[in-house]
Amino acid sequence: MTDIDILVSEVGPRDGLQSIDAILPTAVKNAWIKAQAAAGFREIEVGSFVPPSVLPQMADTADVVRAALELPGLDVAVLVPNLRGAQDAIESGAHKISIPFSVSETHSLKNVRRNHEQMFAEVSKISELVAQQPQPPHFEAGLSTAFGCTIEGPVSEDLVVASAERLMQCGVAEVGLSDTTGYANPAQVTRLVRKVQAAVGKENINGVHLHNTRGLGLANVLAAIEEGITTVDSSLGGIGGCPFAPGASGNIVTEDLVFMLEAMGLRTGIDIDKLLAVRNILSTALPDEPLYGFIPDAGVPKGFQEQ
Repeated sequence: MTDIDILVSEVGPRDGLQSIDAILPTAVKNAWIKAQAAAGFREIEVGSFVPPSVLPQMADTADVVRAALELPGLDVAVLVPNLRGAQDAIESGAHKISIPFSVSETHSLKNVRRNHEQMFAEVSKISELVAQQPQPPHFEAGLSTAFGCTIEGPVSEDLVVASAERLMQCGVAEVGLSDTTGYANPAQVTRLVRKVQAAVGKENINGVHLHNTRGLGLANVLAAIEEGITTVDSSLGGIGGCPFAPGASGNIVTEDLVFMLEAMGLRTGIDIDKLLAVRNILSTALPDEPLYGFIPDAGVPKGFQEQ
C-alpha cells in the first residue's frame, strides 16, 4: 500500500447482495467486479462459501472467484463460515479468507450455528489448513457485533478484546472490527480500536467494517482512520446488511466514502468518475433495489479531480 493511504475494500458482491432476494446473474457479478477493478480497487470481497440452501445468491461464488482472479492487481477476498467453507475457498484460489466471529454469542448461534468455543475450535482448524498451503491465503477474523447486537443489546468491550486475543492465539493473521448492526458511534470506535490495538498490537488490526444504519458511517470511518486503521469496507450504493441481524441495513456507500477520503487528501487509488459509472451496472441489473449515496446525486465539486 505504499502508493495509497487507505485501502477501500468493496464488499458489495458479498455483503451487499446477501440480503437481496433477486439472484444477480454470474455474468453481471463478473462485469461489476471487473468494472470496479478498472476503477482502481485493489481488494473486492466477491462472495461467500456458504451452502446455497442458506444463501442462494452465493451459489456461484467459486465461478466468480475464478473470473476475478484473472484481473491484474486485484486481491480476491471471500467470507467463510466454517472449515468446509474455507476448504472450498482455498480450492477456488481466493487470496483472502475472512471468518465472522460474533462477539454476541446469540448472534453467533443464529449466523453460523456455533457457540464461541465451537468457533474458536473452527478457527484453529482453518488456521492449520491455511498454514499447510504452498501459497497460503491471508486469513483474518472479523469481530462481528463488536459495537452492539440487535438481539442481546450492548456487547462488552472487554469481551471484544478477549475474543480478539483468543482469535490471534488460534492462528489468524489479523482481526477486524465489524459494526454488524449499525450501533457504533465515533467515540466508541476510537475507544474500542485503541483497546484492541493495545491487546493484539497495531499491526494485527488494520480493518473495520462499518454500517451507516443510523447515519454515522462516515463519522465512524474518520474515527477509525485517526487511530491508524488503513482498510475500510464499503458497498456500492450502500446495499446490503446482515440477514441474521434484524434491522442491520445500511453498508457505507462506497462512492461517498471514496469522495470523503480523497477530499481529505488521503489516496485511495480509485478514479471516482469510473466508480460512479459502475453504479449503472447495478441499477440496470437490480432496478427494484434502492441505491443510496449523496455523491451520485450531487456529483463531485467542480475542480475536484484536479485537487
